[in-house]
Amino acid sequence: MAKNKSKGLPLHGWLNLIKPLHITSNDAVQQVKRFLTPAKIGHGGTLDPLASGVLPLALGQATKTVSYAMDGAKTYVAKVKFGAATSTDDAQGEVIAKSAVRPAEILLQKALQDLSGRMISQRPPAFCALKVDGKRAYALARAGKDIDLTARDVWLGRARLLSYGEGVAQIELEVGKGFYVRAFARDLGEKLRSRAHLLGLCRTQVGPFLLADAISLDSFLALDHRRAVAALLPLERVLDDILALDLDQAEAWRLKMGLPLALVRRSFLRPMAQLTDGQIVRARFGNRLIALCEYRKARLKVLRGFN
Repeated sequence: MAKNKSKGLPLHGWLNLIKPLHITSNDAVQQVKRFLTPAKIGHGGTLDPLASGVLPLALGQATKTVSYAMDGAKTYVAKVKFGAATSTDDAQGEVIAKSAVRPAEILLQKALQDLSGRMISQRPPAFCALKVDGKRAYALARAGKDIDLTARDVWLGRARLLSYGEGVAQIELEVGKGFYVRAFARDLGEKLRSRAHLLGLCRTQVGPFLLADAISLDSFLALDHRRAVAALLPLERVLDDILALDLDQAEAWRLKMGLPLALVRRSFLRPMAQLTDGQIVRARFGNRLIALCEYRKARLKVLRGFN
């Protein structure tokens, strides 16, 4: 996550933004930063310049919840071109291998079905932000170094063929954390005895943030400042699936001080089976989020406090 800690307005919440093509995620962050001048801003998941779609931006206290957005499921619509592999596994790289094979649609459908709903082994692209001996892999790759990244297991929930023609497949992918769509395109080509690379990509969902509900960067920057601030979503938007506990003022004060809170006598915990040791809960007072806490042995321990 990229974020800035300089002085600015105390704005807190999420912006469900559509990143356009041909700019970096950081470019989008900086444009919104200059427009809104928040004290803190960050984003939930990088998109390459050749990718567009949902780029959730976190402002103020919402930056403390970015990990929950990034850990959530992501959905993409990917265009995969068969017949050539590239150095970057996408259309920006040089062609390094060719194949005359264009897989039959029935074989492509079967391959996607076989890969769906399970963990798959995936070797990250050489041009990625992972570190190798303390340096970014993409920097080493640009310098002509041989990069040998270790394959790892990633979750592929769904791979659905939307269209196919002239060697180009449009595929909807629902994936988990750490999944590289470029690597998927490369591996899909090899699995089908061809070569392939990513031709285009649009991210349609990041956790609770949907493309259908997002605002384009140009449209957002065209708003006046008041309406732009009103477009921000609550910082708890990414925490909706975490159980919320309403506290009284004394209990809220204790957690704000970073002290553990015993819950044995709390009436809202009458069905104690609701909570299990190690469970994460939201502690709230009134309409405000006080802290994210871990429940263990009938006590709440503060993991992350909110001002």
